[in-house]
Amino acid sequence: MKYGYFDDKKREYVITRPDTPAPWVNYLGDPEYGAIVSNNAGGYSFVKSGANGRILRYVFNQFDEPGRYIYLRDNETKDFWSASWQPVGKDLEKYKSECHHGTAYTRMMADYSGIHSEVRYYVPLGQSYEVWSLCVENCSDKEREINVTGYAEFTNNSNYEQDQVNLQYSQYITKTVFRGNRVRQMIHANLDRLDEGEKVDNKDVTNRFLGLAGVPVDSWCGEKEAFLGRYHGYGNPVGVIDGKLNCEGNYNENSCGALTAVLKLAPGEKKEMAFLVGMKKNDEAEAIVARYDQNCQQVCERELEELISYWHGQLSHFQIKTPSNEFNTMINTWNAYNCFMTFIWSRAASFTYCGLRNGYGYRDTVQDIQGVIHLAPEMAADKIRFMLSAQVDNGGGLPLVKFTHNPGHEDTPDDASYVQETGHPAYRADDALWLFPTVYKYVSETGNVDFIDEVIPFANKDEGTVYEHLKRAIQFSMEHLGKHGMPAGLYADWNDCLRLGKDGESTFVALQFYYAMTILKEFAAYEKDEEYISYLEKSQEKLGELIEKLCWNEDRFIRGFTEAGEIIGQRTDPEANMWLNPQSWAVISGLATKEQSELALEQVYERLNTEYGAILMDPPYHAHAFDGALAVIYNAGTKENAGIFSQSQGWIILAEALMGHGERAFGYFMENAPAAQNDKAEIRRLEPYCYGQFTEGKASPNFGRSHVHWLTGTASTVMVGCVEGILGMRPDFYGLRIAPSIPKEWDGFEVEKDFRGCHLHIKVQNPGHAESGFKKLTVNGEELKDNYIPQDKLTAETEVELYLS
Repeated sequence: MKYGYFDDKKREYVITRPDTPAPWVNYLGDPEYGAIVSNNAGGYSFVKSGANGRILRYVFNQFDEPGRYIYLRDNETKDFWSASWQPVGKDLEKYKSECHHGTAYTRMMADYSGIHSEVRYYVPLGQSYEVWSLCVENCSDKEREINVTGYAEFTNNSNYEQDQVNLQYSQYITKTVFRGNRVRQMIHANLDRLDEGEKVDNKDVTNRFLGLAGVPVDSWCGEKEAFLGRYHGYGNPVGVIDGKLNCEGNYNENSCGALTAVLKLAPGEKKEMAFLVGMKKNDEAEAIVARYDQNCQQVCERELEELISYWHGQLSHFQIKTPSNEFNTMINTWNAYNCFMTFIWSRAASFTYCGLRNGYGYRDTVQDIQGVIHLAPEMAADKIRFMLSAQVDNGGGLPLVKFTHNPGHEDTPDDASYVQETGHPAYRADDALWLFPTVYKYVSETGNVDFIDEVIPFANKDEGTVYEHLKRAIQFSMEHLGKHGMPAGLYADWNDCLRLGKDGESTFVALQFYYAMTILKEFAAYEKDEEYISYLEKSQEKLGELIEKLCWNEDRFIRGFTEAGEIIGQRTDPEANMWLNPQSWAVISGLATKEQSELALEQVYERLNTEYGAILMDPPYHAHAFDGALAVIYNAGTKENAGIFSQSQGWIILAEALMGHGERAFGYFMENAPAAQNDKAEIRRLEPYCYGQFTEGKASPNFGRSHVHWLTGTASTVMVGCVEGILGMRPDFYGLRIAPSIPKEWDGFEVEKDFRGCHLHIKVQNPGHAESGFKKLTVNGEELKDNYIPQDKLTAETEVELYLS
């Protein structure tokens, strides 16, 4: 079943049926001001932190309420509706609507009772407030009088938990008043006599506002119950039914902002206005609303153009044209935009994450960087610097990097204060190891080898070059080895639900460690550090022999060893005898032989693959879980317990592509790609334009249903798997290798890529319908000896033509 379609030209997803199986949302804003809006206008906004800067209230796991609601009322018939289908929910036979989710903006069009409305929700570029730009048009043949009411439900405290739970406190610190053309909400209003910077109990006055520009305010309301009415809801608020708001504020109740304007529209006439929301002091709010009041339409149009130009510009640095519409749509727009949102927000706030995490997860954030390196390398570099500054001087990463991170002065998991503040009791085995592919991808994409010698502080004390940071990450793993000599499991590896024990050993981490040494040898060669290269070679050889001896199990790699010595993932185990990630990472790391790679990948395809992607492990845990197998708490086929964990799909795509298996690599992409399931919305449920954390596996009665939208590492890993794997864009320090792995039926494809100050037009020809291989490469007409382009062959406009064998 379809609920909409992709408009690739405008980079929008157009929802044509508003009764979607779940809220389908979009992200607005940037790290200074974030807003999430659904196709039915549900959602919330916050300043900097979803946990501590919440402005608009939203009730999670309910019915997508409340939100940014705009109501319209015909004052002759007293009939009313909303500019989004919900919350009023008119009969869809009479109420027609479309929702267009674009890059950092959302447009909602509605037609009902001869009135056309269009509202555009966005956060202006570089600003920290939001705009609801509204146009109302009379499409009937008679004059109409229409009430337009905007409603914003403020939180009574900026902290999400305090607002939702601590009602004996939060109800009694807020009040609202009317100032000019806006409702002003004040939290701790009684502290308004304090001098600037002065606080009581670390608290001062917080100001929010809902303003209206472009038309005069007729009436207002500042109290939720007065607006909705007792025993009424968002679908039938008395403030709309009655046709006039009570013009009273809130004192010791739940705050809101509601503003009504009365429009008189001749046939064919339209009027423009804008509701504005933010967390601003009174004089700032006044200036913001005044800026829109005189030229509302022109200001909003200009801001939207700036926003679209910025985001389309970011996406333009890498564009493809292949025979697959789904692949083009995801790589050109939606996977890329999903990568940016995850890069910006990490796991801070969505309709699943409540924003309570008070910092950035180390491994999450370092992995997320990878997805935008080919699009915005310098933006990625800034985040890499930030994450390197969150590396402890012992080489480990801070499990949680606080939003208030202060490099050189942070406590660590070795300090009780850090554990108490963050809730993270120990280092994780893999955190710092994710730095290696991320830093390597940045230096390779940009050719900025000087970055290797850039000096960056450690989290707690001292500083070092990027090269020194990476060397210390190696040393951290060397100093935390298990009983067999492989990296110790510590608190957890990537799979938080798999606790092998402090001295247990993870095959996944061992393969990451092996790969890290391969990468660091490249850095050491640049540094001419021959002694360290020798050390890495000996250490890597020893580790490789251990992995081969201990972890290869006939046709697969095991998952690891528990602290007690139990082997996890043996082929004879009654449960969880086949795991996905060790197989894909055995290939990615370069450790597995060709024979091992083929056997392991075949086992994945035969044992783990499904029509919706490869499940994480099989059979699910139920009766035979060891003590650290926390995945057993989940229902079978769910999350890490034999669910299709989406992030892992990117790694199996990459592994198959590295082996030259273009058919399988692309097959894995299509199985899990949101755009490829646009006609299965009733099964998938999540948005068909963004990735989810996991899809329920074959052991679940809801096989194919996806969960935890938008903020998932999947966006990054699938992007890497597609760009480096399927499309074969594999830069190194000194140039670019092009080694695609594609479906046989493709005649070829094209890539437009910005690379090191040059623009590359790459045309891949596949007349023999091969999956991979190399026959011929020309650069600006010159034939090169293989599929590698040295940097000195690049020009401002570079024409590249590659023929597959």
